[in-house]
Amino acid sequence: MTTDTVRVMVLGPAHPAYGPVSVALGVVVSFVIGSVNPAAIIARLLGRDLRGSGSGNPGATNAGRVLGARWGVVVGVLDVLKGYLPTLLLTPSTSGPLVGVCAVAAVLGHVWSPFLRGRGGKGVATTIGALLAMAPWLALVAVVVFAAGIAVWRTTGKASIVASAALTVAGVVVAATTWWPSTRWAGAWSALLAVIVLLRHHRNLRAWGRLARR
Repeated sequence: MTTDTVRVMVLGPAHPAYGPVSVALGVVVSFVIGSVNPAAIIARLLGRDLRGSGSGNPGATNAGRVLGARWGVVVGVLDVLKGYLPTLLLTPSTSGPLVGVCAVAAVLGHVWSPFLRGRGGKGVATTIGALLAMAPWLALVAVVVFAAGIAVWRTTGKASIVASAALTVAGVVVAATTWWPSTRWAGAWSALLAVIVLLRHHRNLRAWGRLARR
């Protein structure tokens, strides 16, 4: 194997982030960073177990409910950073396909953390962090709709579902209507992240559907 072959594998032929080794490392590092669960760590340090308290979900909302609002905010900020930092720092440019791959890997790590035996949070805050690095205007859409949902229903579950649905639509529209490749990628990856969050709220969706049929 020549030096040039190794260079292409690591760095990619034209873009410093598109070599197979770089892509694999970016995905693995993003997944591992996403897998570290601040809620579970902080709860354990405080002698609590979120799995058996509140909703049982190791995320910011349940941390705030069980540990107190201050710790909920701390966990929320750390969860946002878990999505933001890998998406921003592991790619030389927040555009193109690789940035979305790292964003999805970080969110999947949060949702199915191997450190929690495949359990994890709902992925809302980590998705917002990834969007802030990849597509801030779409992050703004999600945050505004989420805030409106909180104002109307006073529950993060319904607000997250509505915000994710809005983000899915916005991402698809952006991906389908723009001519700029980087913007198309951002829209497509944003829609995928939103779908992941929606799937994680499947219990809330079923409960909401049962109430609507009554």
